[in-house]
Amino acid sequence: MSSLRTEISDSAVNPLDVVEQIAIANDWAYERHGEDELAAELGAQWCNYRLWFSWHAEMGVLHLACALDIKVPAKKRSGLYQLLALANEKLWLGHFDFWSEEGVPVFRHATLVRDGSTLGLELLEDLTEIALGECERFYPAFQFHLWGGKPAQEALTAALLETEGEA
Repeated sequence: MSSLRTEISDSAVNPLDVVEQIAIANDWAYERHGEDELAAELGAQWCNYRLWFSWHAEMGVLHLACALDIKVPAKKRSGLYQLLALANEKLWLGHFDFWSEEGVPVFRHATLVRDGSTLGLELLEDLTEIALGECERFYPAFQFHLWGGKPAQEALTAALLETEGEA
């Protein structure tokens, strides 16, 4: 995955203003839903991802959610929870969850912002790249499990298999 490219200021107080600048600089399809929410969609290797950024000024929390373009049928949801738990054991930042209303797996992370401080451009870029990177890394595990019928542990092992050398 290529790095996000930006040449913008990080002086905005509302972190969504900076996220909007990142979206513009990277030609993302996005929509700003008022001062506290921004939604974007962008393509990557495995699928299109939907990103939601929510700003809760009173709590000083920026929430980032990145939904995978995988609709999970009701009959396959119970097995998905084991895969989510196993995947979360491999993460340093954020976690995978399941949005039952949407029927999709999602990567989520929330960041606290102290009073008077701002989330800088570089941190917001990093958080976005981490979310997209983790979704790309674990997407095959979801596919192996949901559509390939692999048990959760086997799907995760196959998806995270690292190859050595060149063919």
